[in-house]
Amino acid sequence: MSDENQVNDQQDRLQILSFVLGQESFGTEISCIQEVLEYRKVTAVPRTPDYMLGVINLRGQVVPVVDLRQVFAMPVSKPTIDSCIIIVKIPIEGEETALGILADKVKEVVEFNANELKAPPRIGNKVDSQFISGMLQHEDEFIILLRLTRVFSSDQLHEVLDPVGEIPVEKVADDAQSS
Repeated sequence: MSDENQVNDQQDRLQILSFVLGQESFGTEISCIQEVLEYRKVTAVPRTPDYMLGVINLRGQVVPVVDLRQVFAMPVSKPTIDSCIIIVKIPIEGEETALGILADKVKEVVEFNANELKAPPRIGNKVDSQFISGMLQHEDEFIILLRLTRVFSSDQLHEVLDPVGEIPVEKVADDAQSS
C-alpha cells in the first residue's frame, strides 16, 4: 500500500466514544471529548431548563451538566454506580465551551471507516434525526452517532450557560467530593 493510500485510510477512519442511555447505545466523535468522570454530586441551579441537572466544579471551572434523556424525551432514572459524566467541548460563538453529559454507562472507544456510517432511518427513531450523524453497526448492536452541535441550539446553550456564569466556583460542590 502506498503512503498516500495509508494517509487516506487514516483520514477516513473515525473514533467514537460509545455510551448508554436507557437501552440505547449512542456515540460521539472522540475529538470533541475532553474527559470522562465518575458520577459526582451535581449542584442544582435555579431557573434553568429541566434537562440541566446543575453544575460541577472541574478543577476550578464551573461546568454545566445536562441529562440527554430529558432532551430526547426518554424516561429519567437515578444515577447508578456505572453512571458517569462525559465532558465535551461544544463550540459556542467561536469559542469551545465545556459541557457535561450524564450517561448511564460509558462502553468503549470504537474505530471504524467513515463509509461504514449509515444514514439514520426516517421513522422509528426516539431521537430527532437532525441530532444524528448516522448509525453504526458494531458487533450485534447499532450505535447512534450524535451530532452534539445540533443537539443544543445556541439559544438553549445560552439558557444553560448564562445562569452558570453568575455562580461563584466556591458555591459549587468541589470536584474532590464524589458521591
